[in-house]
Parts: sequence; structure tokens; C-alpha cells
Amino acid sequence: MSAATVDERLVETSPLRKLLGRPELGSVVGALAVFAFFALAADGFLRAASLSTVLYASSTIGIMAVPVALLMIGGEFDLSAGVLVTSSALVSSMFSYQMTANTWVGVGVSLLVTLAIGAFNGIMLTRTKLPSFIITLGTFLMLTGMNLGFTKLIDGTVSTKSIADMEGFPSARDVFASTLTIGGVDVKVTILWWFGLVAVASWILLRTRAGNWIFAVGGNQDAARAVGVPVARTKIGLYMGVAFGAWILGQHLLFSYDVVQSGEGVGNELIYIIAAVIGGCLITGGYGSAVGSAVGAFIFGMTSKGIVYAEWNPDWFKFFLGAMLLLATLLNAWVRKRAEATK
Repeated sequence: MSAATVDERLVETSPLRKLLGRPELGSVVGALAVFAFFALAADGFLRAASLSTVLYASSTIGIMAVPVALLMIGGEFDLSAGVLVTSSALVSSMFSYQMTANTWVGVGVSLLVTLAIGAFNGIMLTRTKLPSFIITLGTFLMLTGMNLGFTKLIDGTVSTKSIADMEGFPSARDVFASTLTIGGVDVKVTILWWFGLVAVASWILLRTRAGNWIFAVGGNQDAARAVGVPVARTKIGLYMGVAFGAWILGQHLLFSYDVVQSGEGVGNELIYIIAAVIGGCLITGGYGSAVGSAVGAFIFGMTSKGIVYAEWNPDWFKFFLGAMLLLATLLNAWVRKRAEATK
């Protein structure tokens, strides 16, 4: 068989080409640089307790960055993700308190309501054909107003009533907000939730038909639809995935403090998107990975806590975050060009 007739799918790919083709490569290089920098600049950064704190800060971003990354790979955004976390916590808290029910009932109702909001975003997007920016901006504004309005209407203040003495609270706190001791180091359970979501999302993207659909929809939804990919169902599922992440993080917020401030969460959606972009996701869709979003969240956690350990003025945090976003984007673009050049 001549070289011209060899199927390119049968050509063996070199390890270097495979490495350069990984979306998270640039973010891993950046994470190593940030880690080395703060290891030298901040006393105590390398202590086990400090690294546990960094991982906890990373997990509270990473739990949402994972489904947001999948949504971005599918070619869409969700600007309501930040306030949806607060909405999830508010529904759980107020339903449990007002109905004097077991807190697990509130948790279950919150899951249904949160998933319904995610489905609403997806259905509106697929039915109206409007950009996801407009759809989710509208949802963001509605949720922001509803969070404040309903909390004031039901509880009379901007925060919920304490549910710490209700039945089911201790067991729910164990699931969503407990602290485990591993090797003498306190580890928050959110880290386990985060790692679990990364594993499941990676399996979906790399080992299932749904993962192929996500990449296809993000790359070219018209071409994907032409070959039988259920575009609408895929996008609705992605938005419900974001809602599921918001539910997990919302319950953590509630059972960590037993009360919820109705104005929290505004602006966090940009942090989730930044973590995904730093992790290698393209704004245009069709490219990225769950592992990359986890690395992006880890970079965020290292920076936020590294500045504290280095005893720098925290006012500079947003500057460093913006600089990392630009540098990571440039690095990811360079890695992609190198990968394309080796093909």
C-alpha cells in the first residue's frame, strides 16, 4: 500500500505530538510556574495545612469550573452560574425552615428547582436561537432580583434564618461541608466532590458518545446536526450540568454557615469562566478538557492564598488574576500552534 493511500487514522502518533495536542498543557505549565513562584516568595506555602487551604479554595471554584468548561466546549456560556449557587442555597434553606421539614427535604427540592433553572436556560437557548450571552444575562438579572426579593419577603431580612438546629442538618453537613482528617491534615469534603466531578466529566468527554456530541456541537453545530447529533438535547444537558454543580456548591455554602446572604454569588460566574479559559477552553467552543478546568481552578486557588501567605496587599489579587488570564491564553494559543505545526 502506498503512502498516499494510508488512512491517517492508522498513522502512529508520536508522544510529543500527543502531549502538544492536550488542551491542558499550557495551564499545567502555568500552574507549575505559579507553584514554584509562591513556594519561593511565600513562607509557609509548602506546609501541608497551607496546601490543604489552597486546595479548598480551588475546589470552591473547580466544582463550578468543571461543568462550565463542558458548556464552553459545547460552544455556550452561562452568566447566571454565580447567582444560581446562591439561589440553590436559598431554596434549600427557606423551604426547610418555612415548611419545618427535615433539611434533606429542602436539599431535594433545591436540586429539582436548580435543575429546572438550568433546563430553562437550555430550552430558551435552543428555542429562541438567541445568543447564550443574552439568555443567561436575563436569567442572571432575574435570579439576582428573586434572591433578594423572596428572601426579604419570606424572612424579612437579606439573609435566611438559621437551620442549624433542624433534623437532618448534621448529616447534610457531613455530606456537603465536613472536614476530613487525612494523614494528620484537615481536608474539606468539597475537594473530594471536585475530584469526583473532574473524573466523571473526563470520562464523559473522552469515553462516551455524549462527549463526542459536546465536541461536535461546540465545533460546528450545523454540521453536527447534519450527522444526527441531538444538538438541542446536548445543550440542555450541559446547562443542567452547570445547575448540578451550582446545587453542590450551594449546599456547601448553606451547611458551612447554616445561613445564606441573598446577595452573594454576583461576579463569580466570571471566575468560573476564567478558570476554564486558563485551563485551555476556547471561547469559540469545540476545544478544552475537564482536567484543564481543574488546573485553572488550582491556579486561582494558589494565587488567592499565595498572596495572603506572601503577606502582599490583597488589593492586587485581581491584577494578578487578569495577568494570569492573558498569559495563559497566549500560552495556550502558542501550544495549539505548535501542535498544529507537528501534524
